[in-house]
Amino acid sequence: MKFQHTPIYLLGAMLFAACSQPEKTAYTVSGDDIKSHLAVLANDSMMGRKPFTDGETKTIKYLADQYKKLGLEPGNNGSYFQDVPMVEVTSTPSPITITGKENVTLNPSADFVALTRQETESVELKNSPLVFAGYGVVAPEYKWNDYAGLDVKGKTVVVLVNDPGFKAGDPTFFHGDTMTYYGRWTYKYEEAARQGAAGVLIIHQTEPASYPWQVVNTSNTGAKLELQQADKHMNRCKVEGWITEDAATKLLASAGIAGDFRALARKRDFKAVPLNSNISVTVKTKLKYAMSHNVIATLKGSTTPDEYVIYSAHWDHLGIGKPDARGDSIYNGAIDNGSGSAAILAVAKAFANAKEKPKRTVVFLSVTAEEQGLLGSEYYATHPIFPVNKTVANLNMDALHSFGETKDIAVTGKGQNQLEDALEELAKADGRVLVGDPKPGAGSYYRSDHFNFAKVGIPALDINSGTDSKAHGKEWGLKQEEDFTSNHYHQPSDNYSADIDVTGMVQTADILYRLGTKLANETSWPGWKAGSEFKAIRDKSIGMK
Repeated sequence: MKFQHTPIYLLGAMLFAACSQPEKTAYTVSGDDIKSHLAVLANDSMMGRKPFTDGETKTIKYLADQYKKLGLEPGNNGSYFQDVPMVEVTSTPSPITITGKENVTLNPSADFVALTRQETESVELKNSPLVFAGYGVVAPEYKWNDYAGLDVKGKTVVVLVNDPGFKAGDPTFFHGDTMTYYGRWTYKYEEAARQGAAGVLIIHQTEPASYPWQVVNTSNTGAKLELQQADKHMNRCKVEGWITEDAATKLLASAGIAGDFRALARKRDFKAVPLNSNISVTVKTKLKYAMSHNVIATLKGSTTPDEYVIYSAHWDHLGIGKPDARGDSIYNGAIDNGSGSAAILAVAKAFANAKEKPKRTVVFLSVTAEEQGLLGSEYYATHPIFPVNKTVANLNMDALHSFGETKDIAVTGKGQNQLEDALEELAKADGRVLVGDPKPGAGSYYRSDHFNFAKVGIPALDINSGTDSKAHGKEWGLKQEEDFTSNHYHQPSDNYSADIDVTGMVQTADILYRLGTKLANETSWPGWKAGSEFKAIRDKSIGMK
C-alpha cells in the first residue's frame, strides 16, 4: 500500500493502534434503565417475543416507542422498522439409497438429516455421484482448495466439519484449534452451492463439531425459517444435510478410505476422491410465507453523519412452547436476549443524554430471528440501510449474564480485529483483563448477529462479561455460567425477577458505550488483523490495496 495514494479515512489500521491510554470513568449506562426495560421485555405479556406472533407486534412497538422517546430518528426512511421477509420451510426427507459396490439404505434421524432451502414442493437427487471433498474448503489466503480441478455439477459432495487446522498440532495452520469460518457448517453449504453441487452432506464428529448428533438431529428437523430470496433459493444445493460418523465411515471404506480420514484430508496434496457410488433421496416440503421486522433508530453525527457505528442486539426469543416441570410454557428469554435488548436501549439513552453529540452517526439496530439462524442481521447486512463501506464497526450485545461484576471480559473470536485492542485499553483502565473463548474450536464467533456484519467486511465485536466474579471468584462464576447453560438456556426458566443482578450487564453495556463513543468521535477506521478471513472483504470494500 502506498500512503500517498490512500485517503485519510482509510488509514485505520495505523491510527487506531496509536490511540492514547483512556482514563477510567464512572458508569454512564444506567442499571435502573436496563432493569426497567428487562422487566417489560421478559414479561409474560410479550409471549416469548417470537417472530410472526402478537409477541413480535408488542415487542417491536415497545422498542420503537422507547427510541422515539429518546428523541432518536427513525432509521429507515422515516420508519423505525425494516421489513424482513421470510419463508418457513418444513422438510421431510425419504430414506437415502446408496448404490455402488454395496447397496445401502440410510434412515432419517438415525443415520442422516437432510433439508432443502429451495422453495418448491419437493427436490430429488437421483443417482447423484458421491465425492469425498475433504473439508470442502476454498481458502486462497491459506493456499487451500479442496475443489481444485473438481467438477461437482450434478454430484453430491461429502465433507468434514471444522477446518484442516483443528487438531493438526500447528497453531499457524489455518488458526490451529480455533475454528475459522471455513470450518462452520454454514460455509460448507455455501461453498458447495458455489461449486455447483447438487447435494452436500457434512460428516458429523462430536469433537470437531463441538456438539453431539442429537443437537444436529433436533436442529435440522421440523420447520425452519429462511430469508425469502428472489430466486427462491434455487442457487443453493437441492439437498443440504449431515451424515453420522458411523454411516460415513462405512461409505468411505467402500471406496478404500480407512483410518483417520481427517488426517488424510488435511494433507497439502489431498485430492478429492470419487466414492464410486450414487445417492438417491427425495425431500418434500411445506412452505409458509410471512414478514418480520428489524427495529432501527439513529443519532445523527455532527460532522461526519455519513459514517456509521452500529450497535446491535436481537429482540426475539422462542415464544410459547412445551411446558417445563413447573408448567411454565412461555420462553421469556430474560438473559437471551432480553438483556441485550434492554442494554441497547440504555446505551441509546446514554448517547442521547450526552453533552456533546457524536461526530459520526450512531445506529441502534434491534434485529429479528436470531434464534432462527441470525436472519434479521443477515437481512440487514445484505440489504443495508447505510453503506457497508461507510460503516465503521458493529458492536453486538447478546445474553449478558446476571451474576454480577467480573474482573475479566470474554471476547468472542479473540484475535479477529482491532476493535478488541481498543477494548483492551478501556478494560485496563477499569482494572480488567480480556480473555478469549474457553472453547475456540466451537466457532462461537460465527453464532451471533455480529457475524453477519463480519461476513460483509465490517469489523464486528461480541463480548461477554467473563466469569471471574469480583465478589466470589472465578470458580463460582464458572458454576453460575454452567448452571445457566445446563438449566435455563432456551428454557422457560430464563425469567426476569425483581432481585435480578444487572451489574454485570451494566459493565458490558457501559464499556461498549465508551468504545462506541470513541469510534464515533475519531477519524480512524479499525481493521481486521492479518490472518482473518474477513480482511480481504473489508479491504476490497473500502478500496485498500
